[in-house]
Amino acid sequence: MSKDKKNEGKEILEELKELSEWQKRNQEYLKKKAEEEAALAEEKEKERQARMASKSEESDATEDQDSESDSKDSESAKEESEEKVASSEADKEEEEIGESGSKEKEEQDKNLAKKEKPAKAKIPGLHILRALTILFPSLLLLIISAYLLSPYATMKDIRVEGTVQTTADDIRQASGIQDSDYTINLLLDKAKYEEQIKSNYWVESAQLVYQFPTKFTIKVKEYDIVAYYVSGENHYPILSSGQLETSSVSLVSLPETYISVLFNDSEQIKTFTSELSQISPELKSAIQKVELAPSKVTSDLIRLTMNDSDEVLVPLSEMSKKLPYYSKIKPQLSEPSVIDMEAGIYSYTVADKLIMEAEEKAKQEAKEAEKKQEEEQKKQEEESNRNQTTQRSSRR
Repeated sequence: MSKDKKNEGKEILEELKELSEWQKRNQEYLKKKAEEEAALAEEKEKERQARMASKSEESDATEDQDSESDSKDSESAKEESEEKVASSEADKEEEEIGESGSKEKEEQDKNLAKKEKPAKAKIPGLHILRALTILFPSLLLLIISAYLLSPYATMKDIRVEGTVQTTADDIRQASGIQDSDYTINLLLDKAKYEEQIKSNYWVESAQLVYQFPTKFTIKVKEYDIVAYYVSGENHYPILSSGQLETSSVSLVSLPETYISVLFNDSEQIKTFTSELSQISPELKSAIQKVELAPSKVTSDLIRLTMNDSDEVLVPLSEMSKKLPYYSKIKPQLSEPSVIDMEAGIYSYTVADKLIMEAEEKAKQEAKEAEKKQEEEQKKQEEESNRNQTTQRSSRR
């Protein structure tokens, strides 16, 4: 019995470690009560055995039985009084434990009630995503609508960079940008406005650059002036695009060296600028004057007068191919010469050219004189014939 009690006591102690304070106290009280009940049961068992033994002994005296019974009665009275005292103390402890347990139980009930409160239902992420797909575009549309209705939608600060021959007003006019145009239209149709700016024949390329919030910069690159068409004292710029400027420039604004062109046919000027763009800058800078010199064989033959008084005869359509040979022939020339590239390449001096021109001029003058003499003879013959006819008619 003692070993079993010890084992039970150990198990109870291990359980007490895991229990609350109220539960531990309750367990201790129940343990004490069980021990007291076990002690009372043992005493009663002993009394019952003693009574059975007293009955079997018939030889004992009644006095002894009375004294024993008195002593037993006194002991039982004492035990009963002790039991009453213990029970009263146990009742007090039970009341105290019950009060503390009821408080702890109330607190536990409150905690459980708090825990058992229904949690707020969470909105599924799919519904949130669907709501955002509707709310975000709606909000964006509202912001755009408010912006387009506000005066900020048409505010533009337009600046022009890169102009030399043209003005900023000319570029703005060519762009077609109006004050009433929306800023967002300029951003979406940048390519269209850039093409419109290039409608100005001075503009080779244009770029429309945007800077937040309303600043626009038009960066232009103009065509170079490659030559000047000379008519009397007026000089008209010829652009690298082959365009001939219709308004002349002042003599003060002319560069120190430039190419003078003495023909103004639009197709020939475009061909000339195209061929000129394919030769080296050194060769370009050596040309002083360009004029037409067509022959019976070559209708587009031109004469290039160089800065060192040399002259080059070359077909306009073959200028970029044949003119570079001039750089190789030039070191072999000791005096101003004419380099004829019409059919093959050969050269002769300017003096020889003058002699040849003088001879040709003399021949032409002689021919013209002969023609005049023939015409005069014809006139004389016609007059003589008329006189003869008049005389005959008068005689009749």
